Amino acid sequence: MLYLAQVNVGTTPATLLGVIYILTSIVYFFFLIAWLIPRFSRINPSAITTCILQIILIPIPILISGFILLFQGWRLDPILQLGNLLLFLVLIYFLITDIIIKYRN
Repeated sequence: MLYLAQVNVGTTPATLLGVIYILTSIVYFFFLIAWLIPRFSRINPSAITTCILQIILIPIPILISGFILLFQGWRLDPILQLGNLLLFLVLIYFLITDIIIKYRN
């Protein structure tokens, strides 16, 4: 017998924030790969290892958080939604500074 799960996706600010998290993680992942490929032969092995770890470890939690907010964000209290918004603003600040620093090098 086949059971179909009910997927609840509401139209709340948390759902929109989840979609933005997902898009941000995908864009950041491809930006880091596009930054690393031309500079691969010029940087030392420890920097390559750090960049590869950053490519793996940064976008994955952002992507997971985005999917959680997309599918379960409608259940969050307003204070938790505010906390997620504030974390998102901090995340965007760090991503922009990281992109600016990498772009100048």
